[in-house]
Amino acid sequence: MGWPRATAPAWPVHAGLLLLTVTTVGGYALADPELRNVIFALVTAVPIVTYLLALGAGHLTDRRPWLAAVAGLGFLTLGTVMWPDWIPGHHFGRAEGSVTDLVMASAHLLFLVGTATALRRHGRTDPGGLIDAALFGLCAAGPLWEWLIGPHLGSHATALGKALLFSDVLVLAAVLGCLIRIGITAHGARGPLGYLVTTASLTLANDVVAVLTIDGSAVWTAQIMMLAYLTLAVAPLLPTAPGVTEPAPGPAVTRHPPLGLLGAALCANPLIAVVQAVRADGPASVVLPVATMLVVPMVVLRLRLLSSQRARAERTLAHQAHHDELTGLYNRRHIVTKIDEAMDALDRGEISEVTLLLCDLDGFKPVNDRYGHQAGDAVLQAVARRLSAVAGPHDAVGRLGGDEFMILQCGGEPVADRITAALCEPIAITGGTVRIGASVGTATAWPGDGADRESLIARADAAMYAVKARPAAPEPATI
Repeated sequence: MGWPRATAPAWPVHAGLLLLTVTTVGGYALADPELRNVIFALVTAVPIVTYLLALGAGHLTDRRPWLAAVAGLGFLTLGTVMWPDWIPGHHFGRAEGSVTDLVMASAHLLFLVGTATALRRHGRTDPGGLIDAALFGLCAAGPLWEWLIGPHLGSHATALGKALLFSDVLVLAAVLGCLIRIGITAHGARGPLGYLVTTASLTLANDVVAVLTIDGSAVWTAQIMMLAYLTLAVAPLLPTAPGVTEPAPGPAVTRHPPLGLLGAALCANPLIAVVQAVRADGPASVVLPVATMLVVPMVVLRLRLLSSQRARAERTLAHQAHHDELTGLYNRRHIVTKIDEAMDALDRGEISEVTLLLCDLDGFKPVNDRYGHQAGDAVLQAVARRLSAVAGPHDAVGRLGGDEFMILQCGGEPVADRITAALCEPIAITGGTVRIGASVGTATAWPGDGADRESLIARADAAMYAVKARPAAPEPATI
C-alpha cells in the first residue's frame, strides 16, 4: 500500500475529519440511546483502523510504541462494547472505582505509555525541555483537581475511583505538556502533533466535564470523547506523521522557560495547600501533597540533567582550551606549557633528556591551491593521526598552527626518520590522493647544558630550516 509523500497536501485529511465529525457527533445527538452506543463504539474503533493502516504501509516506522498505543485503544473499544452504559450512564465521572473504571483506566494508561514511548527520541535531543514541560503539566494538574474536579465529586466516589481519575489527570497533563513542547521544536511534524495535542486537551477537558455534568446529560461527555478519538485517528494519516517519532538531527534550539516561571509553577500546589489550611473550611486533601511528591523526582532529575550538562560543558571547554579544534592535538599554548614542565623536570634531575621535534610540511600549500581548503583540512587531520601513531605513549604531540607540528619527547627512541617516512605515504582526499613531504628539525637538552624553552625551540627551528634547505621534497601528485 502506498502512502502520500511528506510534501503531499493535508487538506483532504482535514476535510475528511470535518465531515466525519459533523456526521458522528451530530448523529449521536439525534440518535436514540441504543444507536448512540453503536455510534460511540464505532468511533472508538476509527483510530485503531487508521493506526493499523499507517503501520501496515510502513508510514509509521517506529512500530513498537504505536502498537502499544493501538493495544490500549483496542482495550478501550472492548470496554466500550462490554460496558456500553459506562459513558451514557454517567459512570465515567462518578469515580466509583468499579471494575469498569479499572479496566478503562488501565487501557487508557497503556495507550498513553505507548504514546510517551513514541516520543522518547525527542527526549534525547531535548531532555531538559521535556522535563520542564512535564513539570508544568504536573503542576497544573493540582489546581485543576482542587478547583474543578475534587469539589464536585459526590458521595459515590471511592478512594480507588479518585486515585484512578487523579492518575489519569496527572498523566494526561504531563503528556500534554510534552506534546506542546515537541510541537514547538519539531517544525516538520506540527500537523500531526497539533492533532495529538487536541486529543490530549479534549480528553483532559472530558475528565472535567464528566464530573461537572454528573447530574445532567451525558451527551456532552460522549461528544467530547468522540472528538478526541477522531482527532487522534487523523494524526497518523497526515504525510508528516513520521516526524512525530523522528526528530530533526541536532539539539533542539528552543529556549527553556524562565526559572522564575518554573519556580512559580512549582509553588502552585504548596500555595493552594497553605490557603486551604488557613481557611480550614473542609478536610485536608491528600491530592496536593501527592502531586507535590510526584514533582520532586522530576525536579531532582532536572537538576541532575543540569549538573551533567554543566560537567560536559566544562570538559568540552577544558579540552578546547588545550587542544587544536581541527586535529585534536595539543594547541600551541598547551604544548609550550608541556615544554616548560619537561624542562623543570630536567633541572630537578627527574628525567635524563628532553627532545623537541619541529615538523613543517612540504608541498602542503599546493594541496590547498589545487583541491581547496577542505582537502587541506583532511590532509592536516591525516598528518595528526600519523604523528600520534609514530609518537610514543608518553610523548606530547601538538599543532603550532598552519602546517607546523611539534613533538615533545622525554627520553625514548628517536622518531624523526619514522615521522618523515609516515608523512610521505599517500593521503586520500576527495577526488584522489596526494603526497606531501615533511622537514623535521630536532633539538635535545640535557641536564646542566643551560638550555631553556626558548633556546630549545630556536635550535629545533634552525635544524628544521637546515633540513628544508636540502633538495626540495617532491610536489604533491595525484595518484
